[in-house]
Amino acid sequence: MSTASPVQPIVDFAHVGKTFTVNGRSFEALRDVSLQMREGEFVAIVGSSGCGKSTLLRLLIGLEQADQGHIEIDGHAVRGVGADRGIVFQEHRLFPWLTVTQNVALGIANEALGAEEKARRVQEHIELVGLGGFEQALPHQLSGGMSQRVAIARGLVASPRILLLDEPFGALDALTRRQMQAELLRIRERKNITMLLVTHDVDEAVFLADRVVVMAPRPGRVREVVEVGLPQPRERNGAAFQQRCAGLVELLTEQPLAA
Repeated sequence: MSTASPVQPIVDFAHVGKTFTVNGRSFEALRDVSLQMREGEFVAIVGSSGCGKSTLLRLLIGLEQADQGHIEIDGHAVRGVGADRGIVFQEHRLFPWLTVTQNVALGIANEALGAEEKARRVQEHIELVGLGGFEQALPHQLSGGMSQRVAIARGLVASPRILLLDEPFGALDALTRRQMQAELLRIRERKNITMLLVTHDVDEAVFLADRVVVMAPRPGRVREVVEVGLPQPRERNGAAFQQRCAGLVELLTEQPLAA
């Protein structure tokens, strides 16, 4: 079970529950989920399909509201979307008729900033994700990995304290996926941003995260929170890394928790 952080958490899920209505019937997506995140921490959530991983992200970003419990950021209840949180989805969701610069700028479209400051921020984040020189490119001119870089820049351009990532590399080939994972760690080091990642990939979770939350399904509950405890950069072929992966796979394949 998750225990309270010794310092004030930036994110606090406290006994969170969420139920949806599907075809006239109630479906309990989450039950009694409690989890805290520290400033600058990288947390990954793993679990089978239907265990509520993406629902947790939608609750934290403010697209959904919890039915039970509460979610707080710095002690304040989450009420709708806010500039303190950014999100990157599995599909880049770029507008095909807009350039890289214009797509990234959508992340601060509603910010009270002057034109010069907006342009400076957009350019800074295009360069942060390694796309300098592609400012005027359209999405169809970019590879899948480059398109995800644009999506990450758009998620970061408003300078959020928390970046949520919902299977952001799931549609990429294996080599590009590994390159993007390394890029994400580089961005985290430069920005010191708190990150919450949803993934089906145990290797990805162990490579990136400080802690891994293993979810049990139907309804979604926290089975266990695992400290990775390996220094960065991590060696995938190392015995300790493989041991952490094997331990998570074992947890994921254990007998399901009784609902």
